[in-house]
Amino acid sequence: MSNSLSYNDQGGPDTAVEVGQETTQTSPAAGAFGLFSTDFKKNDDLKEMLESNKESVKLEAMKRIVELIAKGKNVPELFPSVVKNVASKNIELKKLVYVYLVRYAEEQQDLALLSISTFQRALKDSNQLIRASALRVLSSIRVPIIVPIMMLAIQEAATDLSPYVRKTAAHAIQKLYSLDPEKKEQLIDIIEKLLKDKSTLVAGSVVMAFEEVCPDRIDLIHKNFRKLCGLLVDVEEWGQVVIMNMLTRYARTQFTSPWKEGALFDGNNAQAFYDSEEERKENSSSEHVYVMDPDHRLLLRSTKQLLQSRNTAVVMSVAQLYWHLAPKHEVSVVSKSLVRLLRSHREVQYIVLQNIATMSIQRKGMFEPFMKSFYVRSTDATHIKTLKLEILTNMANEANISTILREFQTYVKSQDKVFAAATVQAIGRCATNITDVADTCLNGLVLLLSNRDETVVAESVVVIKKLLQTQPTQHSDIIKHMAKLFDNITVPMARASIIWLIGEYCEHVPKIAPDVLRKMAKTFTSEEDIVKLQTVNLAAKLYLTNAKQTKLLTQYILNLGKYDQNYDIRDRTRFIRQLIVPNEKSGPLAKYARRILLAPKPAPVLESAFKERDRFQLGTLSHTLNTKAVGYLQLSDWPAVAPDQSVRNVEVAEIKESTVPSLEKKRSSKAEKFYSDSEEEEDGGSQGNSSDGSKSSSSSEASTSGSESEEEEESSSQSGSGSSEEESEQSSDRSNSDSRKKKKKTLERKKKPKQESSGSDSDAEKDHGKGDASSEDSSSSSSDEYTSDSESDSGVPPEKSSKPKAKGVPETKKEITLLDLDDFAPEPAVSTKSSVISPSLLSDLDGLSLSSTPSAIQVCPLDFVPVSHELLHRMTGKGLAAKYHYPRQPCIHGNGMVAVRLSLTNSSERTLEDLHFGEKSGQNIHGFTSIESLEPGASVSVSMGIDFKDSTQAANFQLCTKDDQFSVSITPAVGELLLPVTMMEQDFVKEQGKLLGMNETSATITVTPENASPDSVSRKVVTVANLGMVPSDQDTVLRFAAKLASSGVLVLVSVELNTGTAQLRINTEKTVIGSMLLRDLKTALA
Repeated sequence: MSNSLSYNDQGGPDTAVEVGQETTQTSPAAGAFGLFSTDFKKNDDLKEMLESNKESVKLEAMKRIVELIAKGKNVPELFPSVVKNVASKNIELKKLVYVYLVRYAEEQQDLALLSISTFQRALKDSNQLIRASALRVLSSIRVPIIVPIMMLAIQEAATDLSPYVRKTAAHAIQKLYSLDPEKKEQLIDIIEKLLKDKSTLVAGSVVMAFEEVCPDRIDLIHKNFRKLCGLLVDVEEWGQVVIMNMLTRYARTQFTSPWKEGALFDGNNAQAFYDSEEERKENSSSEHVYVMDPDHRLLLRSTKQLLQSRNTAVVMSVAQLYWHLAPKHEVSVVSKSLVRLLRSHREVQYIVLQNIATMSIQRKGMFEPFMKSFYVRSTDATHIKTLKLEILTNMANEANISTILREFQTYVKSQDKVFAAATVQAIGRCATNITDVADTCLNGLVLLLSNRDETVVAESVVVIKKLLQTQPTQHSDIIKHMAKLFDNITVPMARASIIWLIGEYCEHVPKIAPDVLRKMAKTFTSEEDIVKLQTVNLAAKLYLTNAKQTKLLTQYILNLGKYDQNYDIRDRTRFIRQLIVPNEKSGPLAKYARRILLAPKPAPVLESAFKERDRFQLGTLSHTLNTKAVGYLQLSDWPAVAPDQSVRNVEVAEIKESTVPSLEKKRSSKAEKFYSDSEEEEDGGSQGNSSDGSKSSSSSEASTSGSESEEEEESSSQSGSGSSEEESEQSSDRSNSDSRKKKKKTLERKKKPKQESSGSDSDAEKDHGKGDASSEDSSSSSSDEYTSDSESDSGVPPEKSSKPKAKGVPETKKEITLLDLDDFAPEPAVSTKSSVISPSLLSDLDGLSLSSTPSAIQVCPLDFVPVSHELLHRMTGKGLAAKYHYPRQPCIHGNGMVAVRLSLTNSSERTLEDLHFGEKSGQNIHGFTSIESLEPGASVSVSMGIDFKDSTQAANFQLCTKDDQFSVSITPAVGELLLPVTMMEQDFVKEQGKLLGMNETSATITVTPENASPDSVSRKVVTVANLGMVPSDQDTVLRFAAKLASSGVLVLVSVELNTGTAQLRINTEKTVIGSMLLRDLKTALA
């Protein structure tokens, strides 16, 4: 279609752009050629527009591209041109680029990965739509290697101020869970936080994430149940459906059944009001009083008003909720709303009618007032007609059966053969269910036997056969009539049914049955298999009841069946012959032949096809398909005893003074200032004495000079009650001021604090994190404070340097690591050091057990000479040079972190002041403590901890001085993400056997003779990666073991040395890590 448009409208630029072709004029010949080769320059005009220097041209191109996508046209070839504009500063252009990327990021994953840094920057954009779009694109890139990035992005977005971004974070949770189910616990924590969100925009999305990730965690819903019920009306329609389905499951586990017989409800209270006391006593003694849980009633009341929704899915969700949760006398309120949905499209009608069909089986009177709505229209599709027929049959009773049968008489004459046959079955069901009209229905079905339509006749025979089984003695005339029509009926199932009827009741038609057998003997070889089987049965029954007339016919039919092509017929014939024809080989069953073949059969029960569907929740895919679909959650039975309803009570959490004293003080001081001028003066006076240290460094630096004079003036106006209160605050502030002060020029006259570096470090982290720091960060920052304090008092000499030491640096810059502790061991100072280190640091060091894994698998550090890498050049850093190396020791800042050692050097001719760790992004980074000053030519070594999340993505942060900030990054080699592990050879083989198939990566490399020795290979392998050597009895097989620092996943490396070659094999669950490590080892050993 697009080709013909471009060919016929060669001069129309709009049409050409719409189909993605150039707008230049072409000759008819060229146009004719283009008709068959439109892909030659497809969308070139859009590519040129996207590469233009004008933002307006790019914006127009993106509008056209999004328009093409909206029309269903595929334009993946524009991805490279579009992705170049992802960093555009034009907000409108960036929005459209993200719309395109969300559509194609999953298809073009490699190209999308190239722009991942841009997406990360966009996550911090000031525009909420850009932040949300960036997260949506990031979660659409289905590559396991970016899982840590996605996790960090979701954690940040979950605490975003914009509800739209939080909603997008909830959507991203489901994508991340499908990509990496191992992150389930972390995702549950985020879901728990988002469930507490009071925004209607977020509610539906987070409940959907809850249903996908942890639908069994009902405990997360307790505190949010009443809030969700209140928000339900204002949530968007999609969210209403999800929330109601979840609350249906929740209610079935938390409330008792309202369907108990004889139960009293709120509606009976008015009547009980007018009863006498004696009547009340009688009623209470004779009936069981059911008291509905208030939360149960709240749920029903909150959802009832949604029956008026314009969205069919919402109405259907309310209907299923009432069906599964409401008392029986209240369920009928959904009837009118469901009937209203039948005016919608046929797809909606199909689902609604299926659910009504299931409801009408159990509660026939529920839809009886709307019976005319289920009459079949000539314009209805066949599947809609069949469902309406099913509902009419379910609703049939003595009062309306005459009306329904008149409708059925019309339906039987329908040109739709399938619908006509279904109507015949419906008539049979009505005859079975209502005995008063059984004879009428049977006579009507007999009249249908003369119908011209073979399908209707065949269906009538089958239904008559089932009906005759109820009273065969009274209807022998009908059997005779059917036998007369036998020659005219050609449908195999109908012929088989007539033969079965004649054989089953051959005693009632003794003259007709042998004649029917005679006719079947003539046509036996040309009949269908089902007819042949019934013919053999008829012959056997007649042989037992009328052997005189049918003996020869029976033997003839048995001989025909003996050589039939179908093995079922051959087997049945041999069995019947041995059963009914006595001979020497006949077994003990021959005497029971009559009891076997002529045993009375129970009459079949004609039931609805929807009878068994009520085991599935209404409105679900499983109910529609009548089979359990993937992801279906079964509704639980009502509990016999109601669980404790107090779990849904929400209490206002009180902030304990012991946990956050500074926050409590700030709030109280703000409240005092708000209500009283005199109290404001009291507050100011106390701050002038000693409260400055408890404030954040940024605010104290900005207002110290101006506020001190005011504080001194205001201190004279303190009242007695206020002074006693402020004195208690002063004492607590003094206790914290030593660890929380930052260097201030205006406060130099006061006592010099011991721990300025730790205070500024923790303040910087707090300012950056905006109050979102985790418990792990707080614990690690506290350990830094104790560490710097202990070092400053212990007198331990710093590391040697070729340059002179800076003044006052060794007391604050030196930081304890496990490597340092080993170096200090022979020194006598260690005895005094243990008394200086605080108890919390000792407990932290005790917790660094290196044998957290089983005894067969232990972490063991190897001797290693670290290689330094340049982090910051002295020219770039304005005199500050920085290098880093990996000491390959467990990190004391956290179990999942990699230890990194920084060497800072002052190459300038001036003193560098206030060296500290600045803003960080990406991975979880534990910075070093602040350094007060660094003299010219001096060097200092500090330690950091970085959680790379088992990824080689760079960790970005800032090195800051008093005047400058320098952005730096550390990109780890894959070998530095490991911690060595010690294990025995048999344990290595056992673990390696568990990591085969996709978890194994191998390669064969050529090695030079000088590098072929085991010692040389071991040395090179350990240089490339932080691996532990596994002792082995084989000289030609070298084994190494390690685990990833962040996740603890095992990485097993084996090298098998042959003549001139080496077989490398790496086994690990992290296949990406295995591939990268294999590449590095091949380079080192080749």
